[in-house]
Amino acid sequence: MLELIDTHAHLDEIADLDGMIERARAAGLVAIVAVGVDYASNNRILEIAAGHKGFVLPALGMHPQNIGDRADVERNLRFIEDHIAEAVAVGEIGLDYHKRTLAGGAGKEIQRGVLGDVLAIARRFGKPVSVHSRYAWRDALEAVKGVGIKTAVFHWFTGPLNVLREALECGYYASATPAVTYHAEHRRAIREAPWDRLMLESDAPVIYGGDVSIPRPSEPADIAARVLPGVSELRGVEVGFAASITTENARGFFGL
Repeated sequence: MLELIDTHAHLDEIADLDGMIERARAAGLVAIVAVGVDYASNNRILEIAAGHKGFVLPALGMHPQNIGDRADVERNLRFIEDHIAEAVAVGEIGLDYHKRTLAGGAGKEIQRGVLGDVLAIARRFGKPVSVHSRYAWRDALEAVKGVGIKTAVFHWFTGPLNVLREALECGYYASATPAVTYHAEHRRAIREAPWDRLMLESDAPVIYGGDVSIPRPSEPADIAARVLPGVSELRGVEVGFAASITTENARGFFGL
């Protein structure tokens, strides 16, 4: 069976966690990187990882859609720093300039400030980062570069190719989601990324709107059922080749 790694999943948002993990193992997954988005989420991620040592790997983050007041931000920053040794990465972090996010949450200036704070922690402790950059692709890249982060993945990238190419030239990574089967901009990005800078992710439990044949939340087992075949078809390679190289990339990225 092919060995696979889901490099980005929100396990704290999955109701049937035990069933999901059982299905993931049966599908050939050898690890799932569980990302946090705020203080409560980070706490839960560490609990889940403690119950599935060596299989669920925690990443601690602060999603731009989950930024609260400054006291809440400071509490989460302290938590991330206090528990950084338990984490394989810092994430999910980043910027989100979608109009709904800006209207109902933190503005651009606040987002950039918080991102700088959490990137500084990642830089200080030498942790890789998982970056959300919706409609903020250039600003997110400049923030990561500006802090001096050496290892970063721009997850579910759908932005301009010139920004992606610059990120790749910096040694950063892109990750393919189930949207690789239908989303034009995401397909273009995954086609562009060199093999040594490509990983796979489910971003579970997202419901991918373009795949009407599976109208349900995604889960890590979809790495085998949807993402790997999608990447292989897009790039014109055997699934075994795509599985081997993306898994080795993930192992190197997260220091496994």
